Amino acid sequence: MTRNINNLLWLLFAVLAARLGLAAILPLADTTEPRYAEIARIMAHTGDWITPWFDYGVPFWGKPPLSFWAQALSFKLLGVSEFAGRLPSWLANVIIVYLVFTLRRYLHPERDSQAATSAGLWAALIYATTALGFLTAGTVMTDSFLALGSTLVLTSLVVRLQGGPMVWGWLFFIGLAIGLLAKGPLILVLTGLPVFLWVATTRRWLILWQQLPWLRGSLLMMAIAAPWYVLAELKTPGFLDYFIVGEHIKRFLVSSWQGDLYGNAHEFTRGTIWLYLVAASFPWGLIAIVAFGVSRWRRQPAPQQWQPVEKGVGGLVLASALSPAVFFTLSGNILWTYVLPGLPFLAVLASSLWPRELSGRMPASSLAAVLTIPMIGIAAAGWLTLHPEQLKTERDLVAQIEQLPGMSADNLFYLGKAPFSARFYSRGDAHAIAQEDVIDRIESGNLQEPMALAVEKGNTAMIRRLEDLTRPIEENRRYRLFLLKPSSGNTATSFQEKSKTGGIDYNASNDHPLS
Repeated sequence: MTRNINNLLWLLFAVLAARLGLAAILPLADTTEPRYAEIARIMAHTGDWITPWFDYGVPFWGKPPLSFWAQALSFKLLGVSEFAGRLPSWLANVIIVYLVFTLRRYLHPERDSQAATSAGLWAALIYATTALGFLTAGTVMTDSFLALGSTLVLTSLVVRLQGGPMVWGWLFFIGLAIGLLAKGPLILVLTGLPVFLWVATTRRWLILWQQLPWLRGSLLMMAIAAPWYVLAELKTPGFLDYFIVGEHIKRFLVSSWQGDLYGNAHEFTRGTIWLYLVAASFPWGLIAIVAFGVSRWRRQPAPQQWQPVEKGVGGLVLASALSPAVFFTLSGNILWTYVLPGLPFLAVLASSLWPRELSGRMPASSLAAVLTIPMIGIAAAGWLTLHPEQLKTERDLVAQIEQLPGMSADNLFYLGKAPFSARFYSRGDAHAIAQEDVIDRIESGNLQEPMALAVEKGNTAMIRRLEDLTRPIEENRRYRLFLLKPSSGNTATSFQEKSKTGGIDYNASNDHPLS
């Protein structure tokens, strides 16, 4: 048994270490990661720890600041880099892994035994090697901190019901505070739904009241989370209306909601969230479904891996696993990351389907399942490292501009909008410029200093006109880069004459929405 525990432990460490290594290799690719990383970079640069800023002078009301606080602090300590931006999500994931281990161990009939430790490690390993669990473990986003909060809340309740110490009762409310500062009131729904279903079906209202310090715990939760909400509204009035009503009601109920100030609504067929759950839990979700179906078909008795102290604890774990998918079933405006809070509990459930493997040597089939997602991730990262042009990132383009004699990122302009990755890697120096302004500067000869102009490849009319003046010096997946230098009036006249016959639409817009 000790050897099996050591093998599981080293395998879990290897998976976590591999994910941490990948976080340092890949560049930030538009849109999600550099978007949030840039907000955190601005926070670290300005020292404004109250209002996250979408851009200098533009407040970001879409999310509370917990993830930005963590990333900005990481930037302060380690410098601005991909690794520093991703490290906080990895650390949050490590805590989730520990909570999964603890929850599974408390559900075991002999929680202090080696068998319980082995079961806990197995559950932690399953979670760490799910597709979405592995991906978000080293990604700049807010979902990791929401999952941390919800996992802490529901794990604390189950542990208390299983006879755990009162400190878990306090951690229940700290988890709620984490969720409120990570994603907002959504934490109350995602954790309140499974708790309500459990207590309503088991009639354990009094037990629920007795196991948690409701009054003092609620005060602790409010003391941690409420001050930021008050300060944010006072500093930028309108925040609460946008965030509470828009982000938490209209976003999920109105698929065509156009009120998003920072991106686009995502419209999908109702019920798509369940397909996302299967994809997010791959390969373990499918394995668990097959294993459960086979045991039922063979009429095999259920393995005695659970010993609930209170009635319906297994149902509470199941409700915790499925509540995110249930809640978003009728929503068309969804992302697959919305099922992340349920994955830790799916891992706990799945771990109970392989009782013999927990006390003996891990079969090759189980080892293959464990390594599936990490190996895919390592292979994909290796390929993308060799082919960075396949990513929607401006890291290399910004770096090339900074290597040109007499040039810096301040000379870099993007026609229309500057991508988030360009803003991040240029430390906010990359500019956006309207097409009309570029044409006016060239025609009037009002180009005072060199301009590195990035034009989307789809803007063929502008690219043809620029190619009549100069050849592109670089290109990547999305842009062609032209170097425009101050010159005599002959160049401007030449451009003007060609533009009269070339059919440039001076009113054309290359202003694409965020995606």
